Amino acid sequence: MNSEPERFVVPAQGLRVVDPATGQALPEAGATVRGHAEYWVRRVRDGDVTEKQRTQVRPTRAAQE
Repeated sequence: MNSEPERFVVPAQGLRVVDPATGQALPEAGATVRGHAEYWVRRVRDGDVTEKQRTQVRPTRAAQE
């Protein structure tokens, strides 16, 4: 059982950041990730991603329609 918290991360504009758990690039709008805490701490520290609270995330255009 993984006790690491979920994080919502958004890649910096123009960067392609891969989630090591899935091997897939994060979408531009961001994604909820789990595990690999050290990896995500480094990505935040280096400015590759921004960690946001779910309430800070604006809805996409498609969600508004």
